[in-house]
Amino acid sequence: MQRRKLLGTGATALSAAVGASLLSACTIRKEQDSISSSNQPQVRWRMATSWPHSLDTIYGGAETISRRVNELSGGNFQIKPYAGGELVPGLEVLDAVQAGSVECGHTASYYYIGKNPGFAFGTSVPFGLTAQQQNAWLYEAGGNDLINRIYADFGVISFPAGNTGAQMGGWFKQKLEGLASLKGLKMRIPGLGGKVLAQLGVNVQVLPGGEIFLALDRGAIDAAEWTGPYDDEKLGLAKAARFYYYPGWWEPGPTLAALVNQQAWSKLPSEYQAMFNTACYEANLTMLSRYDTLNGAALQRLKKGGTELVAYDNSILKAAQDAAFQLYSDTAAKDSSFRNLFQQWQGFRKEVYAWNKVNEFSFARFSYDQLKAAK
Repeated sequence: MQRRKLLGTGATALSAAVGASLLSACTIRKEQDSISSSNQPQVRWRMATSWPHSLDTIYGGAETISRRVNELSGGNFQIKPYAGGELVPGLEVLDAVQAGSVECGHTASYYYIGKNPGFAFGTSVPFGLTAQQQNAWLYEAGGNDLINRIYADFGVISFPAGNTGAQMGGWFKQKLEGLASLKGLKMRIPGLGGKVLAQLGVNVQVLPGGEIFLALDRGAIDAAEWTGPYDDEKLGLAKAARFYYYPGWWEPGPTLAALVNQQAWSKLPSEYQAMFNTACYEANLTMLSRYDTLNGAALQRLKKGGTELVAYDNSILKAAQDAAFQLYSDTAAKDSSFRNLFQQWQGFRKEVYAWNKVNEFSFARFSYDQLKAAK
């Protein structure tokens, strides 16, 4: 009996000691976290974007980065995003980041092909890579390193920070009647896709997202592309044009980029750099997931509202593909940095296409054929 009493007393004492030890450890940990947090610098950045507030998907990429960095840093590192036009025009984000008037931006690299045509590969090029393939190239096959060699000339670092997935092929006021109907058509389309269509006779216009509807509605342009059903519906493009073409062969998997001023980046603690990089990964995945979730229902709403879906004629697709690769070859012959990037990208494209033809394409072809047969 005395032995059990002693054992019971000992167990109680041990339990109390362990509890006190754990409580002490938690208290110490909290104090250490508090001290660590208070020792971190307060950093406040501004992020200029190319997007209107109304597009929660694409503008949401900037918001994802801002929110995650704030949470990971305990509020010490804060980034405030601004819609296109609030700080700088939507197509001048790179200029603002380069000049240091803002620390960072969220934009599409291909808006700046006038500065260097290689920027197109940082977003998407005609008949290029799907979103999955683009991520593989950027993250694991050296693509983003090549893009950043170009950005280094501007004192800027680029991070993949969003992807819309395969886009649609644009809104047209009149139905296309073959390749000849492209001649003289005024269309909003940026990047190398615009260069290709210009070779096919299109009068290419480059406008930020917030200006597209008015230009199309008032007849300043005859056609326009943006992203896909969800965003296009929000911009009201179905009210300005009836015919909705597919596929968006010029943007099969476009990446959006977070741009950071090199000097601002070098001043960040390594922990903050890791936070920003992690937040960009999250923005890249989240945006693509949102678009794949939202676009299907939006497309059905557009169809019910009177939008007419039209597939591009094969003659247009073939002419566009031929023009695209001729453009790549011609540009590579004149620009060594473009040539090095294009040759590496082309090698990756060949390999990943061959692999995906075996697995992804064969599965998709069978599955979609079954859906068609079930109807």
